[in-house]
Amino acid sequence: MKKIELDATREFTKGGMKRFFLVQDSEYFKIINFNLSAGHTFPVHSHDLDGHLSIQVIEGTGEFLGADNSAIPAKTGDILISEIREPHGVRAESDMRILVTITPPI
Repeated sequence: MKKIELDATREFTKGGMKRFFLVQDSEYFKIINFNLSAGHTFPVHSHDLDGHLSIQVIEGTGEFLGADNSAIPAKTGDILISEIREPHGVRAESDMRILVTITPPI
């Protein structure tokens, strides 16, 4: 077992996004902690691979972004789940912390 203290990673880069650290990296899945400052957008993108991802909001408010300018409100505790080929992104309204889980890892 392994315990990670995410409160220690509560750091923001004004006007940007901080890929704080790789929480977990194994042959089965990858978890990455991103901190987005208020107003920052993690651009919509996709990956030409088979697999799935989740984006969990651990702090803040904003929107999950998708294809054709779609947006779904996102707040602390919300989780987006999609195929990794599906366009995805995040826009932060307030300072926002997210955990991205990718399986299999890329």
